Amino acid sequence: MSEMKATRVSYGEALRDLGKEHEDIVVLDADLANATKTELFRDAFPDRHIECGVAEQNMYDAAAGLSTMGLVPFASTFAMFSAGRAFEMIRNTIGYGHLNVKIAATHGGISVGEDGASHQCCEDFALMRTIPGLVVMCPADDIEAKEMVRAAYAYKGPVYMRFSRAASPVFHDENHVFEIGKGEVLKEGKDAAVIANGILVPEALKAAEMLEAEGIHIRVINISTIKPLDEEIILQAAEECPFLVTAEEHTIIGGLGEAVCSLVSERHPVPVYRIGIRDEFGHSGPAKELLDEFGLTAPHIAEEVKKHI
Repeated sequence: MSEMKATRVSYGEALRDLGKEHEDIVVLDADLANATKTELFRDAFPDRHIECGVAEQNMYDAAAGLSTMGLVPFASTFAMFSAGRAFEMIRNTIGYGHLNVKIAATHGGISVGEDGASHQCCEDFALMRTIPGLVVMCPADDIEAKEMVRAAYAYKGPVYMRFSRAASPVFHDENHVFEIGKGEVLKEGKDAAVIANGILVPEALKAAEMLEAEGIHIRVINISTIKPLDEEIILQAAEECPFLVTAEEHTIIGGLGEAVCSLVSERHPVPVYRIGIRDEFGHSGPAKELLDEFGLTAPHIAEEVKKHI
């Protein structure tokens, strides 16, 4: 895991490459093309990039309209302005109509850093999961992010994808195959299972290495599709491990952790310990320091596992 790359960059590169293959792709942005990296698509296909200005609600309604014309719109802004500011439009227009719109939200989570609490969206999984029929995803690295964008294009229906501002390790190889609704076991183990997504996945892998040195063998599972959830892979972990730990760059309320808890409580009860933001707002600071402060790092994951062994 030597290469570092932000998945928002992966998103922009994937869009540009897909644009060469599919002329029905259009991209909308809300005055943030440089930050969301849709500028890569804009520079290659200026006639298919629509700058909507600081009008996110209008952007998503426009994307909905374009989708009814046979186009495949990818509409991008920060997660806070997608899931938060434009929630009603995503719910009532895109979700209710089950329209073929791809919502690409960048700058999700506490690692937005210096932009502070107003821009650190740690509630988007919870909000988007409640919309019927909406697929909700968060890639773990560059390679998975690019595959996710391709899968979103191929999928007929509304999709929400969250991409990170901060660079994170690239750990998948070029042979990796992503499928909507499918998780992956990255490391085997039966002392506990850590279920993570986004930039917490490489942290979980580092925690597994730390615990291995102490004779503790944990299973690491990447759940990049939060909805629909891969129930089979999680239930197998619940059957074979004494407890589960979930790790996400999101509030512990309503995200991956609660999705896992809901599943196992109904199907195979087992203790679940959630790592995430604990009912509080973030604040301005360097991403690395904030992740450490909020306990979203490998040492914290390792300590949480050891506490319950």
